[in-house]
Amino acid sequence: MKLEKGKKVSDYFDGLLKATGNEFGTKVSDGIEAGDVSTYVDTGSYILNALISGDIYGGIPSNKITALAGETATGKTFFVLGIVKQFLADNPSGGVLYFESESALTKQMIEDRGIDSTRMIILPVTTIQEFTHQALKVVQSHGEGQEERPLLMCLDSLGMLSTTKEVTDISDGKETKDMTRAQLVKGAFRVLTLKLGKAGIPLLVTNHTYDQMGTMFPQKVMGGGSGLQYAASTIIFLSKRKEKEGTDVVGNVIHCKNFKSRLTKENKIVDVLLRYDQGLNRYYGLIELAEDAGIFSKVSTRYEMPDGSKVFGKNINDNPEKYFTKEVLDKIDETAKRKFLYGSDEEDTN
Repeated sequence: MKLEKGKKVSDYFDGLLKATGNEFGTKVSDGIEAGDVSTYVDTGSYILNALISGDIYGGIPSNKITALAGETATGKTFFVLGIVKQFLADNPSGGVLYFESESALTKQMIEDRGIDSTRMIILPVTTIQEFTHQALKVVQSHGEGQEERPLLMCLDSLGMLSTTKEVTDISDGKETKDMTRAQLVKGAFRVLTLKLGKAGIPLLVTNHTYDQMGTMFPQKVMGGGSGLQYAASTIIFLSKRKEKEGTDVVGNVIHCKNFKSRLTKENKIVDVLLRYDQGLNRYYGLIELAEDAGIFSKVSTRYEMPDGSKVFGKNINDNPEKYFTKEVLDKIDETAKRKFLYGSDEEDTN
């Protein structure tokens, strides 16, 4: 009798759900399709994966909005291209839609980074309205009438998008600023967030930061209003320093600060290496985690390995596969979970 009663209760709630007509509605016991995160997009960097998802084998949530924000020339575009390269490598049948507002990309730039240009579409956009309309069209048609394939969407950058009114005013010789831009941005992400979650499409957004003045200690804030800040599941603030080999600049070390996250601890900071010729370095930053895990021990200027040998950090980074075996990586992953995930007993030391 109790089983029958439970079944009737279930039927009752199924009826309520159907009556709402809400396409995103679901019983929690069945999983929250637009909210639960079951898969990730590998960034190509173990340490960045850990910062964003708390798992070195994780990465960017596959149904959320992730923002990468930084000042001019911090490498935001190259950073995104590194993730694009990894996504296409991991998904042979997948593709990338790249909404581009800065006119900064060229075919050669993309192909020189080892990206399969046959599976990447560039969509130049000028206004917020153009981006919103085209992105919605993509989300709505995703998988319709054909086999659904993995898809990554990028917007580079939000800060350069204008509005239809602003374009019209400039064409008419007016110099007035469109005061509705922030509302349009907020509206765009309000509409897209749930639909992206339902479709299982990740969206990477780059944006500019600036120093907030008027305070004793100026802080970095994102431009464009609060729309992206509310909608994004994760916001990473980027800054950089040049990486050299001898006198040659070969890339940048990017400082990544977890400004906002619904998955991992905020305000954590990691460094990743972005090389011009290779993209994001897979193993950079793992030595410190291995030391935290008690796998490597710092002895003067070298590291003591589990077998007792002592190796310089540069030698480890030059031949990472030798030292970061699957067994070592799994132990590092356990430490990463304690370090970055909510609910761990590790005390924050930021």
